[in-house]
Amino acid sequence: MQNNVPLSTDSHTDSVLVLGATGKTGRRVVRELRATGVPVRAASRSGDVRFDWTDPATWPGALEGASAVYLVAPDEGYAAVPEFTARAVRAGVGRFVVLSGRGIEHVGPDFGQGMVTAEEAVRGSGAEWAVLRANNFNQNFDEDLWWRPLRDGRLALPIGDVEEPFVDADDVAAVAAVLLTRTGHTDGVHEVSGPRGLTFGDAVATMARAAGREIRYVELTPEEYHAELLADGYPEAVARALGTMFALHREGHTAAPADGVRRVLGREPVDFTAYAERAAAAGAWS
Repeated sequence: MQNNVPLSTDSHTDSVLVLGATGKTGRRVVRELRATGVPVRAASRSGDVRFDWTDPATWPGALEGASAVYLVAPDEGYAAVPEFTARAVRAGVGRFVVLSGRGIEHVGPDFGQGMVTAEEAVRGSGAEWAVLRANNFNQNFDEDLWWRPLRDGRLALPIGDVEEPFVDADDVAAVAAVLLTRTGHTDGVHEVSGPRGLTFGDAVATMARAAGREIRYVELTPEEYHAELLADGYPEAVARALGTMFALHREGHTAAPADGVRRVLGREPVDFTAYAERAAAAGAWS
């Protein structure tokens, strides 16, 4: 089902609401849209457009004038997503683009339930929708998650030789920007990845060469990984979530490259070596 409020790139009287606008993909989506002249409402808990999933009083102001929404569901408090989606449609939103993860249909309750809830909410919203199911981001290595271990010279994970076609966050944002502003029918799932798979060991070796220093990859058992996360101060729930994510990868559900970037943008996605060289030149792992 679709409603009759599509966002047209021929008239910029409507705006795009970008949730998580200071986040890894959100800030890049804002940049992509503004570069093409699309009005953007960049929303976050501390931004000019205030939005808080736990405070529904912030929702109407964020939605004012928006005809499309880039939706990144929270890890906690995701039960609010269906109500927000319904309110957004009543406020005039005609299109959603949701960030999700490849293989999300195979996970259990310990990981990704915000993404699952968001997918279900937009599918049943009556608006146009597109879901971006992405592989692990290149930027997980230089912006968060694995940045500090790499800086310290040792990344230890429970993944083995299963390959991952890491995707660049810039590519994800570029795809999202196109889908947020494309006229006509957009409903569907778009799987986005990098152009080729690498093992995590190969990825670490690539980053070490680019940085010109020694960085080791160490293979852990799932039990060892869980214990290391707890010893590093991660909460039990986060440790379980990361363990569940790697169990998904070990099963091979995300190992094959996807063609979403090529189909939407008409070009090849950013290669991991190019990403590593760029990040290293910026001092990511020095």
